[in-house]
Amino acid sequence: MPDAIGQFAKARYLNLESFRKTGVGVRTPVWFAQDSGSPSGADFWPDGAGLFYVYSTPDAGKVKRIRNNPRVRVAPCSFRGNLRGAWVDARARICEGAEAAHGQDLLRRKYGWMKIAGDFFSRLRGRTQTVIAIHVD
Repeated sequence: MPDAIGQFAKARYLNLESFRKTGVGVRTPVWFAQDSGSPSGADFWPDGAGLFYVYSTPDAGKVKRIRNNPRVRVAPCSFRGNLRGAWVDARARICEGAEAAHGQDLLRRKYGWMKIAGDFFSRLRGRTQTVIAIHVD
């Protein structure tokens, strides 16, 4: 499993494939941050090495699909979603409270001013964000 997780080490984007009720997969390139087993990450899932956080708007299709089916697949990719690694099976869930704040903090640390600026303009528009935790099986 270390190779499956290691392929994400230098990636900027993650291709998240969530599944419709019909079983058809929908792929979306997203920003992600990896929780590398920090003590706070261990609070949310014991083996934090395969734990990733992404964010989206609450009404996005991927959020709705994950609420219906936590099974997802992930792979490192380019901005346009072109794969740069192998698909890995994972489980996803919607985060709340301290875990959502932890995920947002990891994302801000990874993407810096781009994430901070995006968050600022999202707040100006009155948009909220949902944080999704992805645990590699």
